[in-house]
Amino acid sequence: MTNPTRPTRRDCLSWGAAAAAGLLLPGAARATPLETVRNRGSLIVAMYNELPPFHTAGKGIDVDIAHGLAEVLGVKLSLMPFNADENMGDDLRNMVWKGHYLGFGPADVMLHVPVDQPLMAANPQILALAPYYRERVAIARRLSEVPELESFAQMGKRTVAVPGQSLAGWLLIGADGGAYKEQITTQWKDGAEAAQALVKGEVPLAAGLLSELESVVKGDPRFAITPLPSPRAPRDGWAVGMAVKKADTDLARALQEATNTLVSDGRMARAFARASVNWRPV
Repeated sequence: MTNPTRPTRRDCLSWGAAAAAGLLLPGAARATPLETVRNRGSLIVAMYNELPPFHTAGKGIDVDIAHGLAEVLGVKLSLMPFNADENMGDDLRNMVWKGHYLGFGPADVMLHVPVDQPLMAANPQILALAPYYRERVAIARRLSEVPELESFAQMGKRTVAVPGQSLAGWLLIGADGGAYKEQITTQWKDGAEAAQALVKGEVPLAAGLLSELESVVKGDPRFAITPLPSPRAPRDGWAVGMAVKKADTDLARALQEATNTLVSDGRMARAFARASVNWRPV
């Protein structure tokens, strides 16, 4: 995995000279974003650190998708992993349209971005495109202890593992006027870790994102995964895709076409299958 590094002084001098040369040549055309990627010979893809099953330690669904995008564009892949900031707007600023204050970025494209009109309206510098998965909040249960779960009341007094500071956590804490707050454990860093506690027998229920839960318990007949029975949960989930600078229209078109190729030739489905996640096309 290629870690983001600051450009060397030699790089800066080379880029400066190239820019100056362009300015000195009357009529010299500036390369489009897609031409820049192809001239460089690599696609720089930003992706979240510690986001199972999409990216953990250089592996995961988003890593496979990034490799596929680069292959279709005919260039090499350069990963730019980063830690999530306070909110999505900060991440988009750092990784898509401006760059991080520590000196790296922006990337050519950032993966795992909600393809959502309000998000684009709040961040007019970016274009969200190419949705490749529909995410949902869900809950997994041990069937021998909780055979049915159509409402929260059927959990009884059983303990539920859910990652803290997550949508699933907020929905559970607020459900039925806070009736289940005392039976929720929130020390888990993500839904995959909560699901592992379920598999180990530490808890009878675990909530989180559907992809997180499936990556741990899918195919195990001892467990079932169902939508979180909350009227406040997004009914149809949300689309997950990628983002580029709003002006990078030729690169956006190429990435959309590359995503379509990954879907049509089966590489998208295989990337999810390797992570034990059901691929849900948008």
